[in-house]
Amino acid sequence: MDLRKIKKLIDLLEESNLAEIEIKEGEESVRLARTPKGGVAMAAPMAPAYPTPAAAPAPTAPAAASEPAGEALPDGHVVRAPMVGTYYASPAPDKPAFVSVGQSVKAGETLGIIEAMKMFNPIESDVSGTVVKILVENGQPIEFDQPLFVIG
Repeated sequence: MDLRKIKKLIDLLEESNLAEIEIKEGEESVRLARTPKGGVAMAAPMAPAYPTPAAAPAPTAPAAASEPAGEALPDGHVVRAPMVGTYYASPAPDKPAFVSVGQSVKAGETLGIIEAMKMFNPIESDVSGTVVKILVENGQPIEFDQPLFVIG
C-alpha cells in the first residue's frame, strides 16, 4: 500500500470521530486505531479501582507524595508539570542530568524532559535562581501540575 494513502487515512482518522479504520486492498491491509486522550487517562485509574482495598491506598500514595512537596513550596518558586508523562533528568541515559541541587539556572534553561505520547518536551525554568530541590526521580511517571522543582 502506498505511503501517501496511509497518510491520508491517518488524516481522515484525525479529522473524524472514528476510533478505528481498517482498509484492505487485495492481500494488503492497514488498520489504524486511536484511543481518546481522556480514555487513556481514565484507563489507568480504573484498573486499580476494581479491588476496593487497592483503590484506597492508590489515592493516598500521591497525596502523601504531594505533602512533602507542599512543605517545599514556601522555600522558593515551584516549577510544575505542564502535562502528564514520564520525567527524564537527562537528554539520554548516558548523558549527565540537565540540573542538580545547588546549581544556578537562568529563565528559559532546560530543567528536564517530559515524554508524552512519544514526544519529548523540554521543561524550562521560568525564573532565574538556584535549584533548591528536585521533587521527582528519573523515569518517574508524573501528573499534570505536579511539583517538579523548587528554585530559590
